[in-house]
Amino acid sequence: MTRRLIAVTLALLLPAIGVAGEYDLTVDRVKIDTGDFVKEGIGYNGSSPGPTLRFKEGEDVVINVTNNLKETTSIHWHGLILPFEQDGVPGISFPGIQPGETFTYRFPVVQAGTYWYHSHSGFQEPNGAYGAIIIEPEGREPFRYDREYVVQLTDKHPHSGDRIMRNLKSSPDYYNRQQQTVMDFFTESREQGFMATLHDRRMWGQMRMMKADIEDVQGFTGLINGKGPEQNWTGLFKPGERVRLRFINSSAMTYFDIRIPGLKMTVVQADGNNVQPVNVDEFRIGVAETYDVIVHIRDEQAYTIFAESMGRSGYARGTLAPREGMVAEVPELRKAPMLTMADMAGHMDHGDMDHGSMNHGGMDHGNMSDGAMDHSNMNHGSMNHGSMDHGSMNHDSMSQGGMDHSAHRAGMPEDPFYASGSGLLPTASNGGKFLSYSDLRAQSPLYEEREPTREIEMRLTGNMERYEWSINGVKYEDADPVVLQYGERVRFKFVNETMMTHPMHLHGMWSILDVGAGKWNPIKHVISVAPATTVYMETEVDAPGEWAFHCHLSYHAAAGMFRKIVVEGGPDEEIASGEARAKGGDA
Repeated sequence: MTRRLIAVTLALLLPAIGVAGEYDLTVDRVKIDTGDFVKEGIGYNGSSPGPTLRFKEGEDVVINVTNNLKETTSIHWHGLILPFEQDGVPGISFPGIQPGETFTYRFPVVQAGTYWYHSHSGFQEPNGAYGAIIIEPEGREPFRYDREYVVQLTDKHPHSGDRIMRNLKSSPDYYNRQQQTVMDFFTESREQGFMATLHDRRMWGQMRMMKADIEDVQGFTGLINGKGPEQNWTGLFKPGERVRLRFINSSAMTYFDIRIPGLKMTVVQADGNNVQPVNVDEFRIGVAETYDVIVHIRDEQAYTIFAESMGRSGYARGTLAPREGMVAEVPELRKAPMLTMADMAGHMDHGDMDHGSMNHGGMDHGNMSDGAMDHSNMNHGSMNHGSMDHGSMNHDSMSQGGMDHSAHRAGMPEDPFYASGSGLLPTASNGGKFLSYSDLRAQSPLYEEREPTREIEMRLTGNMERYEWSINGVKYEDADPVVLQYGERVRFKFVNETMMTHPMHLHGMWSILDVGAGKWNPIKHVISVAPATTVYMETEVDAPGEWAFHCHLSYHAAAGMFRKIVVEGGPDEEIASGEARAKGGDA
């Protein structure tokens, strides 16, 4: 019996067989102190982040959630495999939890690893409604460690989520604090030449976009476990110990590049699933992703956990130390990266470059060839997007008015999950190993390898000028559900036609990321898609019901980059049998 069938059957039997673990959560108005500012937010059991919930694989869980707010709330158990009625998405899996009411979630725990929970109502999550989940495995871990810590990251902003959304809709660059200046123009002119720089600026101006458009929302304070950089969350260790750090990115909008100067990190888990160990100096964690790493600390000294935003506009900081009060040097922010024309390849209209009125719905993608961005083949030769002919544009040596956008990346190995010549291509600060999706291999295959039954293309589309985000040119409120059949294996093709990076999250079912490793492809719940790339994932459709599928950037999802997934059919005999046994038990 599969994990999914076990989950469905046990959920039906829970009232009859009793419960091993019961938990109580309240949803409250709280004060959040970042060290930079204090604001009112939303939390659980009186704090933000909420308490870390610890489950055991095989446990049957009951969680009583009492809403002390004056508005509807919800809790989504991010990455957990459970019946869709327990998934916690208002309007899809349940109506939500009304003010003053207590809603009881019931589900079996059929997995292990690091996960998290958060509100799926309005902007309650960026306002503070989130917490961590640790699930202990039934058996032994395939790696050794002496102690562990949750390192839960977020980007706390002085403004409320509603206010941020209003500001983005009225002026999409409202929070962009890294816009280029006249002095930047002169600096680039000295480096690249006046005419080349002028031509480059003219092209970006015609597209009504900016090379600095990497992060929608800047001006935040990065937090680790609710503490700002000056408050310095600290995890203690004894020299010689191996410490497991469970990194969770609970940000509304911010990707973080994480390093611990002086220590190597061994990545052992991604999105709750064990991976074959990878030794790295630095890794990028997308919004809503989790990574577990182990560090072997031999010396009696302090080390800084440094989580630098992808756009270099802010950071979170903590410390590992043998004693309280010890600190290590905090690195300075590196120079902010800039997008290149390679990052814009999926978004450019080489006719008139007018993206204010660009109609993505009218773009012909039927003949789209993604030989360059097919991550299953790892081939980045040429690129032909329908009528947008990039075949003659070689991004390995692409020149725009004499500017070679890949020149400053010379000597660096290409990462197949970034456009060739991308300004976002990450590098380790010490010149060492930076984790790529290509490095991830499943520790143990969860599914048998088989051919997909069909492919579904999801073009990630949007209009930055109007701050509208969509899938296939259609916003959520105007879109029909995506209908899947139980038992299918569906291959999703993400084509990112925007200049932003999108962390795509499918609820209720695992996402098998295609890194070209066959049955060893890693199992995730969030797939990050960089600008101008095409990424493939496959899904075993083993979850009857209705599910959410969306970009996990809070304001992108709210602006329309969201879909409902409907899974028709199911394990009828097993469900019917479970219902009969449950009724018999109640009697």
